[in-house]
Amino acid sequence: MYKVVIGLEVHCELKTVSKNFSGSRNEYSSLPNSNVATVDLGFPGVLPVANKEAVKKALKMALALNCETPDVITFDRKNYFYPDLPKGYQITQMHKPVGINGYVMINVDGEDKKVLIHDTHLEEDTASLDHFGNYSLIDYNRSGIPLLETVTEPCLHSAKEAIAFLETLRSMFLYCDTSEARSDKGQMRCDVNISLMKEDATELGTKVEMKNINSFNNVKEAIEYEIKRQTEVLESGGKVIQETRR
Repeated sequence: MYKVVIGLEVHCELKTVSKNFSGSRNEYSSLPNSNVATVDLGFPGVLPVANKEAVKKALKMALALNCETPDVITFDRKNYFYPDLPKGYQITQMHKPVGINGYVMINVDGEDKKVLIHDTHLEEDTASLDHFGNYSLIDYNRSGIPLLETVTEPCLHSAKEAIAFLETLRSMFLYCDTSEARSDKGQMRCDVNISLMKEDATELGTKVEMKNINSFNNVKEAIEYEIKRQTEVLESGGKVIQETRR
């Protein structure tokens, strides 16, 4: 009765020696707050300098994703404050990302499907938060690690298609040697946007975003749960509220 519409935003840390805009080491599982420079902490007067290797690897992935690449690459400042963003903004790409209008071919149950890529852009990762009973601790080792975000069009229609795309994308990162793409290390994370629409409808339904899902199995379970939840809301005569869920 309802058609499922899914769009994915996949974040993958790139494999480089140093971070995206500082000389701190891009290294997993070292002592907390040991790979940190003044740029990562957003001290006054800091001057970020783009990591050439990160840009090259981002462009390599853009080409692998069949994207159009720009003549000039620029970075933009996305202002918002969270504890894991010490500068109060994130350096990202809004206007001239490394790739736009791409596609990836996947195979689901023996049938080929083209997944359209809206864009893929290079940005910096946030710090990591460890939550306890009544306090949280921040580890800035991850802050500033080069992060490639790949955004699909809302063209997926099942959890099976979403997982097939994620598995294909991970294989591409490994083949291109641009990332280890290990979910257990937090190197590959996914935001899922999902909505339901009636089969004969011409407009998309109200989308709900699920943030920072850190394994393919959790993506599958989150999609299946959200389909069930939204179906129950619509069947009971209610309206789906646009929101971000964890």
